[in-house]
Amino acid sequence: MKAIVLPILVACLAATPALAGGDTLLVRLNADIRSLDPGTNRDGNTDLVQTHLFEGLVAFKEDATVGPLLAKSVDVSPDGRTYTFVLRDGLKFSNGEPVTSADVLFDWKRYTDPDTGWRCLTEVDGRGAVKVADVTAKDDKTVVFTLEKPSALFLGTLARPDCGGTGIYHRSSLGRDGKWVTPVTTAPYKLGEWKRGQYIELLRNDHYVSLPGDRDGLTGNKTVAIPKLRFLVIPDESTAKAALLTGDIDLNYDVENADVAEYQSTPDLVTDTSPTMNISDFLFQTNDPLLSDVRIRKAFLLSLDMPELVGQVTSGQSQPNNSPIPPASAFHKAPQSVIVQRDIPAAKTLLAEAGYDGRPIKMITNKRYQPMFDQAILAQAMAQEAGLNIELEVIDWATQQDRYLAGNYQIMSHGFSARLDPSLSFEMFSGDKTKQPRKVWDNPEAAKLLAASMETSDIAQRQALLDKLEALYRDDVAMITLYSGVRTGAARANVVGYKGWALGTPRAWGVSFKP
Repeated sequence: MKAIVLPILVACLAATPALAGGDTLLVRLNADIRSLDPGTNRDGNTDLVQTHLFEGLVAFKEDATVGPLLAKSVDVSPDGRTYTFVLRDGLKFSNGEPVTSADVLFDWKRYTDPDTGWRCLTEVDGRGAVKVADVTAKDDKTVVFTLEKPSALFLGTLARPDCGGTGIYHRSSLGRDGKWVTPVTTAPYKLGEWKRGQYIELLRNDHYVSLPGDRDGLTGNKTVAIPKLRFLVIPDESTAKAALLTGDIDLNYDVENADVAEYQSTPDLVTDTSPTMNISDFLFQTNDPLLSDVRIRKAFLLSLDMPELVGQVTSGQSQPNNSPIPPASAFHKAPQSVIVQRDIPAAKTLLAEAGYDGRPIKMITNKRYQPMFDQAILAQAMAQEAGLNIELEVIDWATQQDRYLAGNYQIMSHGFSARLDPSLSFEMFSGDKTKQPRKVWDNPEAAKLLAASMETSDIAQRQALLDKLEALYRDDVAMITLYSGVRTGAARANVVGYKGWALGTPRAWGVSFKP
């Protein structure tokens, strides 16, 4: 791949002056996206591109709360079961057609059709956080969702980027056969060209109607200053670094931790560092004959030197965090703050009790995300000191994602994108494996606690439930959380207005070039 990246990059940029403040913002993407059909065949890169192409009724704000986006108001009934959304005035799709409640109903019907493959169907059909019992249109601008029971997570579920933000699109996005064709949406950008493996070019949507005020997460003012946005696929870190330093790209929103100091000392670059709510982790397949024994999983945990591992992986940029709830969360309290201490003798004792005989245990990882590879290498060496024989299997990211979804692994070096609600921080890996193979933690008691935490809006009650979940999580060791990171973006000095945020994804609106 490296051999063709630079020629492709040159071809893509041939008509664009690197530092001239032209009409195209060039942003590095470390791998191609998987789809333009929202919330279906997706990964982190797919989500971040789609946040520029799709908008839903609500979205996450800068402070991780949920606010209106296409809706100008959201009213909740006293019993917490009925949500009434009133659409903003003047909304149009990128083809100039008006947005109506009929479009919301059309899209919801497709999202909830099992044949669509919407990632978040299980979150709204009663298998997960919410059960939507009915959706109706009161008039052209009013949509009413009725839930089977109250849920503190309904709006957050609609807003989740991994759900495609439940983005509203025009029915012409589909072909006559009902299959996805191309996005026709309400967002600040529309699709220009997707040249697979090379770039995704987006164009300013001249029909876009922005909210007033300031940029605010995925809500707020999303006015686009630069007419074109091109995400360039540059898998190799050194190639991306060279492109940024020479001005062949304008922004690398997620630079290697080891490069931060160099970028900060380079006059032609500006950096922006923000804490994120992503987590890095190791997943266990607890149905595996060997790893079904919690003593082996605990031995692996106790073999890890958390400060050393996290310090090396992040070049000292992050601190250990063993809770699924990130430190930035208001629900990260004393139980969530405990860091597991390395204890090799205890690990060896657990392995002896389990009758572990040195059989190889495979951990899969990838080189697309360097921290995932690095944490696997370090953990392998640390585990060996306790007597665990960990073999690494390095595969491409797409294959790893497929195996994650199928639950086909023993241990996986992994990471979850941000879940801004603490219950969702547990939900993302908890559930019935027979129904959702990607789930890691299948514990009936935890499921009851999680369900209760999703229903109550009382902060003290939620905290108590989450603290109990934390204790169970640490006892079962179905997953090991390592740290919640920071994300540093580096841009050319002529780029104005770029700012990271808790979700860790780039936002091209509000960004301009210096005159």
